[in-house]
Amino acid sequence: MQSEIRSENKKPETKRKFDVIIIGAGPAGYTASIYTSRAKRDTLIISGVLPGGQLMLTTEVENFPGFAKGILGPELMTTMREQAERMGTTIIDDEVVNVDFRHKPFKILTYSEEYEADAVIIATGATPRKIGVKGEQEFSARGVSYCATCDGPFFKNQDIVVAGGGDSAMEEAIFLTKFANKVHVIHRKDILRASKVMQDRAFENKKIQFHWNTVIEEIKGNQKVTQITVKDIVANKVETLEVGGLFVAIGHEPNTKLFKGQIDLDDQGYIVLKNHTMTNVQGVFAAGDVHDHLYRQAITAAAFGCMAAIDVDKYLSEHKV
Repeated sequence: MQSEIRSENKKPETKRKFDVIIIGAGPAGYTASIYTSRAKRDTLIISGVLPGGQLMLTTEVENFPGFAKGILGPELMTTMREQAERMGTTIIDDEVVNVDFRHKPFKILTYSEEYEADAVIIATGATPRKIGVKGEQEFSARGVSYCATCDGPFFKNQDIVVAGGGDSAMEEAIFLTKFANKVHVIHRKDILRASKVMQDRAFENKKIQFHWNTVIEEIKGNQKVTQITVKDIVANKVETLEVGGLFVAIGHEPNTKLFKGQIDLDDQGYIVLKNHTMTNVQGVFAAGDVHDHLYRQAITAAAFGCMAAIDVDKYLSEHKV
């Protein structure tokens, strides 16, 4: 009787071996899985801590092709996930805690299981650096943005703030002048880190006002951002800016700590690619913001996912897997 009970309560065996494992479930990961699954490659996505990626934290997306009236970020990601599953992709909402790319098949360890794969696509993305002030999290996607190209058109005829002093901050400030009445650039030092050419372009733009030796202390609003409190750290003077939004441009952190020592990373932690989308380890590929520090768009991440999947299928075919 006891043996029968054990048999009835026995946990079903988890499938552990796949042709392809994709780490990350943003536009790059979902797109890659659609292509590998359609190519009849047994594919597993391990979604990570934020299934859907950064788009799960956005509101309306106007610049992803195919949606004439725009689409909410979470809705777009849910649709991608459903499409991936319809193609036969297995998706688990778990987090990878360790990998072993030294031997084949590759081993991927999550909190709950260890999996094996003949090929791996890393699509873990990058996380925008935060200022870390009161109101930043509360007003994320409600006036606080980390992508001017994505959200700039929503701030037409408004005064807005850009935080940062590097090339990215200057690029975003200049881009935002296409839509905004005025762009306040908040920088904690009295000199920019941006290249000379970017500085000159920003200084020449009459819509941009610089606030030197200044930091953001608090973000305020109701349903969305309406005010930003800044402090001149030299004069010890506090000022409130009446603005409609804040664009944080102080860099991104690629989500690659897990892969340090396993594959080649550049000085900023981004994955270094060879032969299109492959890393220095044969059979391990990467797609999206995890290696792309230039474009960082949903559509380019999806495109890289497509490219990586095609490269994976070719790799597996050449190795007769």
